[in-house]
Amino acid sequence: MPEPGTITVARALELPALRRGLPEILTAPGELQRPVRWVHAGETPRIASLLKGGELLLTTGIGLGSRAAEQRAYVRTLAERGIAALVVELGSRFTALPAAVVDTARSLGLPLVQLHREVPFVAVTEEIHTELVNAHYALLRQADEVHRQCAEVRLRGGGVPEILRLFARFADNPVFLETADGRLLYAAGPTGRAGLADPLQIWDGLRARRPGTTQDAAHTLEMPQPPAGSVLVEVPGGGPGPGAVRARLVVLPAAGPLAPVHRIAAERTATLLALVLLQARQEEELAARGRGDFLTDLAEERIAAADAPAQARVLGFRPGDGPLLPVVMALPTATAPLGGGDHWAALAAALREELASVGVPALLGVRLPEARVPLLVGLRGADERVPVAERVAGALRAGVERAWPERAPALGQRGARSGPPVVVVGLVDGWEAVGAELRHAASAASAARGLPDRPWHDVRGLEVDLLLWRLREHGDLAAFVHRMIGPLLEHDQTAKPPLLPTLMAYLAHAGRKAETARALHVNRQTLYDRLARITRLLGTDLDEPRTVLALSLALQARRHLP
Repeated sequence: MPEPGTITVARALELPALRRGLPEILTAPGELQRPVRWVHAGETPRIASLLKGGELLLTTGIGLGSRAAEQRAYVRTLAERGIAALVVELGSRFTALPAAVVDTARSLGLPLVQLHREVPFVAVTEEIHTELVNAHYALLRQADEVHRQCAEVRLRGGGVPEILRLFARFADNPVFLETADGRLLYAAGPTGRAGLADPLQIWDGLRARRPGTTQDAAHTLEMPQPPAGSVLVEVPGGGPGPGAVRARLVVLPAAGPLAPVHRIAAERTATLLALVLLQARQEEELAARGRGDFLTDLAEERIAAADAPAQARVLGFRPGDGPLLPVVMALPTATAPLGGGDHWAALAAALREELASVGVPALLGVRLPEARVPLLVGLRGADERVPVAERVAGALRAGVERAWPERAPALGQRGARSGPPVVVVGLVDGWEAVGAELRHAASAASAARGLPDRPWHDVRGLEVDLLLWRLREHGDLAAFVHRMIGPLLEHDQTAKPPLLPTLMAYLAHAGRKAETARALHVNRQTLYDRLARITRLLGTDLDEPRTVLALSLALQARRHLP
């Protein structure tokens, strides 16, 4: 396939003007797929000094010279200049090309073509230039199509990650967005590309090959100099001086070479990225979303445990040799802004600052679709789990209140429609098991929504809730709840006082009637009367252990039903 915006030597020889000259290929027939970027006609012996490479050179041979040494030097300088092919018209100077010319072209792999009939070089030039213009126009149309698709993504509410993922699919290569000082903001790779390493691995591999790589204040590794053939485009920031560059878009030829169309498309995409970043000031959110994607990929086993530490280091997480503590904060969907923009950027910044005061290594991400904040915390030992969990949970909740002060009352009130954020702390472990524990903690956080507020939940205390939550759409669960407490629920719809709170308090206090009466602020006789009514309605014995267990499960299951 020719490079976009060019034609091949073979295609040029197929055009009518050259076909009329009866072209004969003398050397390098395997090189006819070379790209032709321009056509030049000339007879000077030093024609090579006028060329830039990639030209199809037309000549009658006058500049070849009469001696074999001159002819060899003429061909050699053209090959060194990198022309696409040499086309010599016979008749004016030669009836057959000298052996020195043919042998030198063959030894250098330069396509050499002789024309047996005279052709007007101007006609050849016009035809090939028309082909080149058409090819370049097709190139621009491809770039326009990519830009149009990126703009549509933006109009549909997508942000920088969606745009970068679309561009990575187009380029079929990994794409990176880095800050002006080299800090990685987001990495995207072409989906479904077999044999291609994860973009973070590619980034880390490049960094490892660069001597003297340093770290910035946030402990984030700088991007090494991209290899040859990469596309690097500056994303403008709209201001003079250092502020003129807001970020850089880097496309690496990891899966295949990049063509001119990729640079053209990258330049247009960079303009769109500049508008997105300027409009939403997304850098903080973007970095947090990139870390959130990594943690989600780790939880969903899309990243191997052996590769995870290196990729985490790229994102600035260096926990040492101790165990890892997975933590997930679920934000109430009625409160969290599920779009992008300043709300999420403010949240990411506030959470990062609050966690910095905890004094432990932490990798914090955000997941917009699930309104969730996953993170990994590095511990020195397993015995630190509880004290560190308390500090981390406090920092997370403080960060939410800082970022969304207008929502702080709703976030802090029990029983409010939106409710407070839910923080679930998993079990400490190493990289081999931390992905599964992150996934488990995320599910447990969803199951814990609606539970009585507490600073943080130990994942071990949510196993029953998690089991019931996973069965929430199964018809048998609703039928179980109806069988166990249905008559009580129907009673409370019309009668007062409701009896369900009495049953809940009674079970919560393990059947201790004195404590239950105090919790309900009623005397014992009132409690006895209510318990008797509950017994009659349900037809059960509240002192029977299996009945108590079934009622407790029904009350927990009721909270998870649609």
